[in-house]
Amino acid sequence: MTVQLPISIQASKELLDRFTKLGSVSNKLEAQFNFQTLTAGWYGDEENILMIHLSLETPASFYFQKMQQSTILQDDFADDVLSYHDQAANKINCYVAITDSEILLLEQQQKLLAGFVQAKIKKILNLIANKLDFHSI
Repeated sequence: MTVQLPISIQASKELLDRFTKLGSVSNKLEAQFNFQTLTAGWYGDEENILMIHLSLETPASFYFQKMQQSTILQDDFADDVLSYHDQAANKINCYVAITDSEILLLEQQQKLLAGFVQAKIKKILNLIANKLDFHSI
């Protein structure tokens, strides 16, 4: 039996093909951010836990997501972040673009990948925390 963690991180197939370590980096960060948000008190009511799904996207797949029509509350935190908050389901789906210039930099400097993804996701989680009056991580 597998237990769904409140925060999940997934990368698009195109990004996984370009950056072979991105899958393991995402798994490590998923565990890290779930622990940090737990210790920050994000999950006080165990019957009402907010689920956050973060999708790392190429510019093309991000644009596709942006063009989708939705009746769910949309937050544009930045030009490269699109978030849908389904309050009834207590779930946030967040699409994060890795821009062309970021992809180029990461292809040239693969060692920056883990720190870059960590910083980008932490920033987004703190934007979500601010919006929902949660403690920052």
